[in-house]
Amino acid sequence: MFLALLGSSTLSKPARGELKMEKVAYFNQPNCYKLSNGTVEVIVTTDIGPRIIRYGFVGDTNVFAEVPELKVSTELGEWKPWGGHRLWAAPEAMPRSYSPDNSPIEFKLEGKDMIHLIQPVEPKTGIQKEITVTLAGQGTAVTVHHKLTNRTLWAIDVAPWALTIMKGGGTTILPQEPYRSHDDYVLPARPLVLWHYTDLSDPRWTIGKKFIRLKTEAARKEPQKIGITNKQGWSVYALDQTLFVKRFAYQEGAHYPDYGSNNETYTSESFMEIETLAPLHHLEPGQSAEHLERWSLFKNVNMGASETSLEEAISPLIKRTAQP
Repeated sequence: MFLALLGSSTLSKPARGELKMEKVAYFNQPNCYKLSNGTVEVIVTTDIGPRIIRYGFVGDTNVFAEVPELKVSTELGEWKPWGGHRLWAAPEAMPRSYSPDNSPIEFKLEGKDMIHLIQPVEPKTGIQKEITVTLAGQGTAVTVHHKLTNRTLWAIDVAPWALTIMKGGGTTILPQEPYRSHDDYVLPARPLVLWHYTDLSDPRWTIGKKFIRLKTEAARKEPQKIGITNKQGWSVYALDQTLFVKRFAYQEGAHYPDYGSNNETYTSESFMEIETLAPLHHLEPGQSAEHLERWSLFKNVNMGASETSLEEAISPLIKRTAQP
């Protein structure tokens, strides 16, 4: 449902630093909106969702997956991953988490740099999901604001859960906590959470002193997943020489789902998700919980294969994404 008027637009490519928003067809969906600043572009759809279905450099590949053929049958109906970025409510549960989002949504356009996506209340869960996307005037920065609202008649305990399906062929990189010697500090650094199907001997994992890495392999169907308490506030997906950086907060003392996980990653075949979670919230009827991610893209990043070369390549870029 269209809730705001969109100014006139043309199909010309914006100059760098020139914000532009236009209605486009993408992903076999006719009612999409593209935000561009001449360097990067973000595309959201209003035919389903709320979903962000493209993020990439102008004229370059989509770093998000596009998997419209995948589907999961549940007692609530057919749920489709679609690809791109979505909002769920944690902890995961079947069928609640897989409530279909295949119907048109409401939206509001705000200027040339922001779009607000509003899902109708899910009839079976009573939860309403909203995503607001803001593109920086220049550079690659995107801010993604997530909101869950309890529209039931009773209290619920949920956490906003932001999931991004990445284009296959790359590697997720999660930070280890900074090294401290046993002589200096004897308490544990953080949880590393495993699922019943997690196999750390699987060759898709590389667990090092500085980073935990998980790569996609199209020939390996067995899923792999971990969760961590990520106090560093970043995770990365490396695809060829393009680096996708996801920034998020960690709240000391807050109660997170999945044994304290605020960052998770999952793969099966070419499917890869990078996930972040807010703390659990006790929501009375009408109350909301919110969660913020900040995205950045870098290209022509030669990361090498060793931890040393990887650290030398990505550490300066990650520092550039930190808020002042």
